[in-house]
Amino acid sequence: MSLMNLHVDGQRTAWRIRQAARWWSRAIGLLATPALEDPCGLWIAPCNSVHTLGMRYPIDVVFVRSDGTIAKVVEQLRPWRAAGCRQARFTLELRAGLANQLQLKPGMVLALAA
Repeated sequence: MSLMNLHVDGQRTAWRIRQAARWWSRAIGLLATPALEDPCGLWIAPCNSVHTLGMRYPIDVVFVRSDGTIAKVVEQLRPWRAAGCRQARFTLELRAGLANQLQLKPGMVLALAA
């Protein structure tokens, strides 16, 4: 899995994101990670719902449409919970609190780039 830089509304951020595009990496997700420091998140494609069953820490979940616009933001999703968004094509799981720090809102555009 490669590391990419997160871009918000065309502006590069300092945050690096890991991608999960294969079935196995999408299925495992963040379960095998102790914490989200660097990289600070996981971009799951395709994905329109997530669960935190078996996780040890909360996460922020950003549901992204196929054109890159944010459809929904779920902050501080605690362990043993689930969230989804029918319009989403991708899901960005972030370290808890980072969505608020980046002021992510529906309608903003996300992208990953080297």
